[in-house]
Amino acid sequence: MPDIAAQKAAENTLEVRLAKALGPRSIVLVGMMGAGKSSVGRRLAARLGIPFVDADSEIEAAAGMTIADIFARHGEPYFRAGEARVIARLLDQGPQVLATGGGAVMDPQTRALIAEKSISIWLKADLDVLLRRTKRRAVERPLADHIKTLLPQREPYYAAADLTLQSRDEPHEAIVEDVIAGLSQKLGVQDS
Repeated sequence: MPDIAAQKAAENTLEVRLAKALGPRSIVLVGMMGAGKSSVGRRLAARLGIPFVDADSEIEAAAGMTIADIFARHGEPYFRAGEARVIARLLDQGPQVLATGGGAVMDPQTRALIAEKSISIWLKADLDVLLRRTKRRAVERPLADHIKTLLPQREPYYAAADLTLQSRDEPHEAIVEDVIAGLSQKLGVQDS
């Protein structure tokens, strides 16, 4: 016979209570490429026991080609329109942790949907951290060479997120702990 006290304790962990407090809403991670949205997002989703979805992977699956290929063949406006459609569809499938592409928040409708259907978190990283992290993957990321000019354009939109947390060169678990603490405060769920 299962230990009812142990089962009740497992059902009452901070992570379980946070997931319940989300209801149908998603946790949407925004920020520049290289901020750690996918890495932190995967770990956060596992901790909360909810799915992790990477918008860029979903876009590639829907298009049947890589983001670099979409940019090369059709251009950025075409990519952004597809990105907006995919994110709108994904936001109807919460709760989940959704990592968005760096430019997703530039679309006003996408910003409105994120505000309506999620708790948004800006993973803010310093320019030197972003440049170091994206240097290795510039071929896969069509706008990686433009981070210095894109960051100041996008920061005001990222700053509209419900929470802002610093992404830094520490183990991603440390950032996840920061996210858990920020979500606890935002959702009014205290650790017991």
